[in-house]
Amino acid sequence: MPPNLTKPNSGFTSKPSPLCTFVSLIFLLIIGFYTLHYPPGNPKKVLLFQQIFLSSASNSTIASYLRSLTSHPHLAGTKPSLETIHYVKTHFQNLGLETHTVPFQTLLSYPVHASVLMHFGNGTVLNLPLNEMGIPSYPSSGLIQPYHAFSPSGTVHGKVVFANHGREDDYRTLGLMGVNVNGCIVVIRKGGGLSRGAVVKIAEKKGALGVLMYAEGHVSKGSFGSGVERGTVMEGVGDPLTPGWGADEDGERLKLEDKKVLQRFPGIPSLPLPFESAQLILDSLGGPLAPQEWRDSGRSNLSHVGSGLVMVNFTYQGEKKLATIYNVVAVIRGLEEPDRYVLMGNHRDAWTYGAVDPNSGTATLLDIARRYALLMRKGWNPRRTIIFCSWDAEEFGMIGSTEWVEQNLVNIGAKAVAYLNVDCAVQGPGFFAGATPQLDNLILEVTKKVQDQDSEVVATIYEKWKTMNGNNIQRLSGVDSDFAPFLQHAGVPSVDIYYGRDFPVYHTAFDSFNWMINNADPFFWRHVAVAGVWGLLGLHLADDPVLPFDYLSYAKQLQEYKDAYSRVLDGNISLTPLAASIQEFTSAAKQANEETKKLMEQEFTNDLLALKIRALNDGLMLAERGFLDTDGIKGREWFKHLIYGPRSNYESGLEFFPGISDAMAESKNMSQKDGHAAIKHEIWRVARAIQRAAAALKGELV
Repeated sequence: MPPNLTKPNSGFTSKPSPLCTFVSLIFLLIIGFYTLHYPPGNPKKVLLFQQIFLSSASNSTIASYLRSLTSHPHLAGTKPSLETIHYVKTHFQNLGLETHTVPFQTLLSYPVHASVLMHFGNGTVLNLPLNEMGIPSYPSSGLIQPYHAFSPSGTVHGKVVFANHGREDDYRTLGLMGVNVNGCIVVIRKGGGLSRGAVVKIAEKKGALGVLMYAEGHVSKGSFGSGVERGTVMEGVGDPLTPGWGADEDGERLKLEDKKVLQRFPGIPSLPLPFESAQLILDSLGGPLAPQEWRDSGRSNLSHVGSGLVMVNFTYQGEKKLATIYNVVAVIRGLEEPDRYVLMGNHRDAWTYGAVDPNSGTATLLDIARRYALLMRKGWNPRRTIIFCSWDAEEFGMIGSTEWVEQNLVNIGAKAVAYLNVDCAVQGPGFFAGATPQLDNLILEVTKKVQDQDSEVVATIYEKWKTMNGNNIQRLSGVDSDFAPFLQHAGVPSVDIYYGRDFPVYHTAFDSFNWMINNADPFFWRHVAVAGVWGLLGLHLADDPVLPFDYLSYAKQLQEYKDAYSRVLDGNISLTPLAASIQEFTSAAKQANEETKKLMEQEFTNDLLALKIRALNDGLMLAERGFLDTDGIKGREWFKHLIYGPRSNYESGLEFFPGISDAMAESKNMSQKDGHAAIKHEIWRVARAIQRAAAALKGELV
């Protein structure tokens, strides 16, 4: 354990204090009393177990897990990744949990060779560095050279144009300056809210030959230079050879040449560059002066956008091949409702060492499992089944979680209560949360119970979070972590929480244990805070007799979404179907809340009350599934959720009702009649989805 892990006067050390031991003993005696005098599920007893969960936190234990997980790089499908699989599986087994691995054989992508050469007018050639500077030996460290997974192989030669963040608006700006990227290599600076795949797709549409990307992450304490950001450029999620079904070893697969497979990959090569190499290219550019906002918005020394006299020769050779990946799943069986599942997940694979992304989350998940096992030894059993999920190959496009969801789709649809995701548990300061709206109130209540260690005075996460951004809970429309298949394909209520954002060593070789203890969380107290929130969310969802879902929050959000569209849509397009369905949903949400209050006021349990609670919970659980549509989002049919999901209209600021947003963008290329018809159809689709959710919430047939 590093010497600086124990925070002075923190109350937590690597060993429990005598006071903590005494308090735990008192808790045990009280629990024994309540077990004898109160029926199972008594709120006082449940509260005591929650208190024990919080009191058993250990910063040094989480640190030890993270040190072990990040001792070497562990890219999915490689031999070193097997060690992390074994570590996680053994941890769960040693806690006495029912544990197994779930293998899938999927298409992954690895680099073979890459080079970027600058050819100057005087005949000299400069071979640009492509790896992080300050790392003496890539091969001996186990690091794989920076690359973009699923980039096509190829060699391109041409002039260079700087296209800022690679957005449509950036290309329009270049066009106004008389700069055409057709037949050129474009250099892109990370930012602008687009995924790597979207950046390459837009560049390809503009006629570019290839894409070179760089990030402007500042040098951090413990780093020796700027990192190189790896990542995938594949469109969509899951194994491209098994779209819609699990990638079993002996199962059906599409051919690599299949049109459905090829359309998932870009048509032009791309590669990430170190900042220093990108700067050398930018220094060589001629042509028009870059817009002032482009020059002011980044760290790079930018003057011109190109092109110039210098030519660039860019080669990338990659290999796409079948590889076996392994999810690790551990189960705590529910005592009263074993057929209702609370899923808690994090991915395990990393581009390099993965201290932040993702193993800060992995270490936190392992600690929650340790603390749940402690509760079990003290007499606790959850009402519902808890499933710990350690996903593989997330970095390639949420492959491990997607294949598991596809393989278990019927059972997940019928039995999954919620999915609680943590990817990068700790990136820096500040608490952030994303969720489907029915979970908002639960998140707020839980954060009132967990201390925020960043505060100068004693304060809860809720209090610090409120001063930071007003307890803003984001929505899960993005396709950027393992909640995507659960929510956007299976319709499972979902949560995603983390500390900090936009850390400078993202997907680089500097995302190491040393960077974590020098920068993001020296004492691992932010890890403890995330574990507290994540673990309490799991306990509430597993133990509360009535599921803690409030669909009035969802109804309010839907109304706000409808109002946002009313401000931007043509006045000839009616939102009446949407308004009527939201009103119906609001009524169902009020009815569910009234039923919850009525049932929770009952003093004694009996079979009839248990059946009523079960029926209410079924509606609360299944309402989210109502937002799914079998036809999916047009052009991205795998994504079924019509409220939250990816949109093809990258420029739209409307991150909800993606089908309507896309129809609005497409209508610009249609006649007014056809455009209006397309938008109205999508409005009706969303209205019908909301009606389905209302019907599920009421639990009645229409």
